[in-house]
Amino acid sequence: MTAPLPKTPLLEMDNMSVELPFGDRSADIVSGITLTLNRGERLGVVGESGSGKSITALAAMGLLPERMRVRGGLRFDGEDLANKPEAELCKMRGRRMAMIFQEPMTALNPVKSIGAQIAEGRRLHLGESRADAEREARRLLDRVGLPAPRFNLDLYPHQLSGGQRQRVMIAMAIACEPDLLIADEPTTALDVTVQAQILDLMDELIDETGTALMLITHDLGVVSEMTDRIAVMYAGRIVETGRTEAVFHRMAHPYARGLFAASPHGAALVRSHATGKRQRLAAIPGVVPDPLARPPYCTFADRCAFVQDDCRQAIPGLDFIAENDGIVHRAACLHPREGEVVS
Repeated sequence: MTAPLPKTPLLEMDNMSVELPFGDRSADIVSGITLTLNRGERLGVVGESGSGKSITALAAMGLLPERMRVRGGLRFDGEDLANKPEAELCKMRGRRMAMIFQEPMTALNPVKSIGAQIAEGRRLHLGESRADAEREARRLLDRVGLPAPRFNLDLYPHQLSGGQRQRVMIAMAIACEPDLLIADEPTTALDVTVQAQILDLMDELIDETGTALMLITHDLGVVSEMTDRIAVMYAGRIVETGRTEAVFHRMAHPYARGLFAASPHGAALVRSHATGKRQRLAAIPGVVPDPLARPPYCTFADRCAFVQDDCRQAIPGLDFIAENDGIVHRAACLHPREGEVVS
């Protein structure tokens, strides 16, 4: 990540919301998402469970449940995705954008061989013959660390471990060399050693292909190692965004500080100003508000240790904090925190 960041927009979300009806009511599961992912860039999306990370990714892929509706701008390489017919989206998924899903143990088709599942995308999108597609599938398996003859194309998912299945999913995702790869918790349920291998593999493949990456994860250590920019989500909104190093250094939004202090990696980075020692893990008090009962003001106000009266008067926008190497650091807080928190 030493090369200058490209500035050509690939995925653009402009005040995007995802609405879900509940009987005679509806709620925005995610709300007012404004985000741009440039070609070749790596974006980390972090937040606790239920913050809207996966819904945001599914909206980008056009894979939301039928009941959900996208409002606002959603564009891929300048094309409107929000109103694109399903047939057109099918031509793009797998070819120009791909996703590694959260559960490697269940995401693969259990009744199709791994070779057939990897080759399927190339046959569908590139028009390759069965023999050519299977030859490429074999090459991809070798590339992701599943060499022949032990891992032949005729194996089925149940014959593989979780880490091996995740490698197959990566092979499927990169089979057509997409412009955008969305990885939703790609190391969930894997042991630490396998996690490191999978992340190293993804890092290497993305460097080779120049693919843009949206990495959704709870693991702040992974974000610090693999991404150029970060977006912190809470209760369906982005509350802080900027260059990864800058956000880790400042953490202007109180939720970002709480999230980092509540995670092992974040607590290892955050040091007490008074003593210089690493802080203990600290839970954020309270609970995330229900989507049907979110307040008409800052959704973190009722859990925030720094709340003031005006925090309960309006929903704050993403305001300018600083600019780092051409990337603007923003936080949705009326009273952003001052001072560095990471040594």
